[in-house]
Amino acid sequence: MDAARNGKEVTAVIELRARFDEESNLQLASRLQAAGAVVIYGVVGFKTHAKMMLILRREAGEIVRYAHLGTGNYHAGNAKLYTDYSLLTSDDALCEDVGKLFSQLIGMGKTLRMKKLLHAPFTLKKGMLDMIARETQFALDGKPAHIIAKFNSLTDPKIIRALYKASQSGVRIDLVVRGMCCLRPGIVGVSHNIHVRSIIGRFLEHTRVFYFLNGGEEQMFLSSADWMERNLDKRVETCFPVEGKKLIMRVKKELESYLTDNTHSWSLQSDGRYVRNTPTGNQNPRSAQATLLEKLGSPILTVN
Repeated sequence: MDAARNGKEVTAVIELRARFDEESNLQLASRLQAAGAVVIYGVVGFKTHAKMMLILRREAGEIVRYAHLGTGNYHAGNAKLYTDYSLLTSDDALCEDVGKLFSQLIGMGKTLRMKKLLHAPFTLKKGMLDMIARETQFALDGKPAHIIAKFNSLTDPKIIRALYKASQSGVRIDLVVRGMCCLRPGIVGVSHNIHVRSIIGRFLEHTRVFYFLNGGEEQMFLSSADWMERNLDKRVETCFPVEGKKLIMRVKKELESYLTDNTHSWSLQSDGRYVRNTPTGNQNPRSAQATLLEKLGSPILTVN
């Protein structure tokens, strides 16, 4: 609103059907319009669930673009309670992709091929299925294959069947699923290579992260979407790559801390029960949230 009042061109896409936030979003839209911003309410028939921003600045006489993409909403209250990732980048390809998606949302552009961004309901589901299939093929070829994924819920039948096939082919699959999980892990001959855990701690786990070993050329993606039909087929969502070995390793280490949590984690059994993980023998208590809070709460964070 300050930018709009100061004469900057501001366009905001607001989803009025956001659960529990309908009234506040209407009020926010009115305030933005009063400040001079153009407010768009998304695409008819599809709920807009993507979280993104595109900023154009004039620097040294040239127009420079910055994109911000995240797994969580631009919501001050949730930011204090939820765990989320976001990426601020000036990468030309990603900025171009975000610009194309905004053009679609405001009705000024048709569906165009993206360079790096996967977006629902067009390419995200197929992209995820293709990457799972690629890990499956690596395993069939006798090569190491590993998938780590963290999200809120897993209910999409096609994704689940692809994960079962990957497990049967020898892919090691570690899932961190906070909420609903329609996949059954640990079934001999079906899902014996799949491990599912849920983290219940001080913060609500909200990140969507997808890691693929990819034959040693590791790939990492962050997304606004869960592996659910409603997200992948009926919403506008984004999924974007984390690039560069340092950033990939950072996110991977943080993912792995959830896999070794023995304080606030619960493991899903093949019969649908959840069993709480606790330290055994000489193990020290490990809490992923406490570890990350201590690390990320420090005033200076280095990327090793």
